[in-house]
Amino acid sequence: MPAIVGAIKVNSIGSGSVFNIGDVYTIAPSSTVKTFAGAGSFNTGEGIMVRNEYSSTNTYDSDAIDSSIQNAL
Repeated sequence: MPAIVGAIKVNSIGSGSVFNIGDVYTIAPSSTVKTFAGAGSFNTGEGIMVRNEYSSTNTYDSDAIDSSIQNAL
C-alpha cells in the first residue's frame, strides 16, 4: 500500500544507517568497526570500582583485511 508522507527533516545519518520513505522490499545496511579498548573500558553502571595496576592494549594488526563487506544483490 503506498504511503503518504508529509514534511521530513533529516539532521544527520550515520555511515551504517538507513533512511527510507515509502514502500521497500529489502533493507540491508552493512558496516564494520574495529575497536581497541583497555581493561575496564566498557564497564557501565553506578558505583563501579576498577583497579588496574597495569593495562596495555595491543593495537598492532598485521593483516590487511579484517572484515570484508560483500553485498549479495
